[in-house]
Amino acid sequence: MSRRTLLRGTALGAGAVALPSVLAACGSGPSGISVGSNASDAVPKKAFADAFAAYEKKSKKTVKVNTVNHENFQENINRYLQGTPDDVFMWFAGNRMQYFAKKGLLSDISELWREFDGFTDALKKQSSGLDGKQYLVPYYYYPWAVFHRKSVFRDKGYDVPKTFDQYRALARQMQKDGLVPFAFGDKDGWPAMGTFDYLNMRANGYDFHRALMNGQKSWNSPQVKQVFDLWRGLLPYHQKGANGRTWQEAAQALAQTKAGMTVLGLPHPGQQFSAADREDLDFFPFPEIDPAFGQDAVEAPIDGFLMSKKAKDVSGAHDLLKFLATPRAEDIYLKSDPNNVAVNSGADTAAYTPLQKKAVQLVSGARQISQFMDRDTRPDFASTVMIQAIQQFIGKPDDIDGLVNDIERQKKQIFAAG
Repeated sequence: MSRRTLLRGTALGAGAVALPSVLAACGSGPSGISVGSNASDAVPKKAFADAFAAYEKKSKKTVKVNTVNHENFQENINRYLQGTPDDVFMWFAGNRMQYFAKKGLLSDISELWREFDGFTDALKKQSSGLDGKQYLVPYYYYPWAVFHRKSVFRDKGYDVPKTFDQYRALARQMQKDGLVPFAFGDKDGWPAMGTFDYLNMRANGYDFHRALMNGQKSWNSPQVKQVFDLWRGLLPYHQKGANGRTWQEAAQALAQTKAGMTVLGLPHPGQQFSAADREDLDFFPFPEIDPAFGQDAVEAPIDGFLMSKKAKDVSGAHDLLKFLATPRAEDIYLKSDPNNVAVNSGADTAAYTPLQKKAVQLVSGARQISQFMDRDTRPDFASTVMIQAIQQFIGKPDDIDGLVNDIERQKKQIFAAG
């Protein structure tokens, strides 16, 4: 699923609705457990509907799902949680969850976690606030990688690149062959963050990346300048006008064989492929830049459910969350949306597609796992600084010094504010 950290609650993106309309859609509704959903795309929307229907049948309780356009939901999350939020809502692990837990806008569900089975200690850590209490029920994860069509690589005789030099050489060859090497859309502000994360982790290592996200490294350091310089060298092979294109439109270019590759998360390209074509979708890990770091780090965000502090039906919310933590709930969801991977070890992996199985191998073989820029850093820094900075870079990539100096200046102000 897409993710945009948006805390400003002011100017909305293209196609957004006014804030009062969003809150009206997300507020408390008829009797029953209310769920705030950002699953507005057709595939996940149906999959969640199937899971909630199974819960209703089992529990004899009613679930009222309030679905809001994904980007609008993110745009207004801060005001939503301070206003009239639903009992339960969909959100993300890591810093994105910890931020709202620290602000006192989430309910502590540590008691429920004592009954949960099938979650690793690592998942528990990603579901915990800075206070050590648990706030999230993890539901699925999805690695980011470089996606492509098997048939295009087979027909053109392309080899999967292992190194960055091979990656650039492949892009050049695709361009000669009349393909756009990289499908690329950053209208929503977050998709390009995945490319930055991988470039940084491959060039500077996971530890440097995490320290940078935590505000402990300088954005105008030689290491970060190198990342943007490497990216600048790739931009001529990307779709032009990325700041005006959605990730869905970019993925469609891959599906239509107009583009050869794209850097996205597992759920994204598959949603734009027809069922008949989905088996043609494949991926490879982002290539190595520095042999010292290889391809050790994998970006694999975790999505799940949280309970708002203002939940009206507390017992109902607890009951629903306990169901969503079960392997059965994940199995039902993934039957309709095979573009993610279950987090519960008891989930039925026998029905996984080859792509899902490959995703499991990628993540299980990783030495380090990141959550994505807008989850690994402060939400306010990601939304107010990095979205605009990366879009500025995409539009005018030549002033790297000016770009990183501006990022560093704003970073110091935001992180100093506490």
